[in-house]
Amino acid sequence: MIEVSSPVIQKSETVLFIGDSITDGGRNYSDPHSLGSGYALMAAGMFGAMYPHLGVKFYNRGISGNRVIDLESRWQEDCIALKPDWISVMIGINDAMRRYDRDQHTPADRFIGIYRKLLLEAARKCGSKLILIEPFVLPQAEVHRQCREDLDPKIHAIRDLAEELGAIYIPLDGLFAQARATASIAYWAPDGVHPTPAGHALMARAWLQAVGAGGPL
Repeated sequence: MIEVSSPVIQKSETVLFIGDSITDGGRNYSDPHSLGSGYALMAAGMFGAMYPHLGVKFYNRGISGNRVIDLESRWQEDCIALKPDWISVMIGINDAMRRYDRDQHTPADRFIGIYRKLLLEAARKCGSKLILIEPFVLPQAEVHRQCREDLDPKIHAIRDLAEELGAIYIPLDGLFAQARATASIAYWAPDGVHPTPAGHALMARAWLQAVGAGGPL
């Protein structure tokens, strides 16, 4: 028996992971139950192993390349229609990076305005509780250092939003910065953005700890 604590996620609840390529994790879009091969799968798998009696159901609706405006366009189908008890969102790195590689700028106030609207809609229509994962970037190239100018205000806005809405918050940018003290950037995310299996495992561990899941994490 490896369960050692009681998580905030309760019996028969549904958890939705939604976001960009990091959440996507190479999932099979034709299979609505595919969780991909990244942190969403790792977190769901470990949670299920620790709490089989809870019968929690997990969905992944991450899509590679998504920005917050893309979440807005598919929110009804990929979120509201599933009526999730919990929504775990990770979005923002593409909103920041597109400013530099495609000249598509989403100001922080517009970014967080759309983000807030989507979360409030889910809370109102589905009673969803919220888990917000902050985006991160590691300085593998100069563009990543440049990107911080745009990303940092978005991260601060997400932190404020989590406090405003009473969401569980996972400070992933700080966790990856801390992880650099133990291994190289290439070990965690070779391109500065997309995690290795070890990087995804770091994320999954942080997610499980944030929801109060016990066990050998």
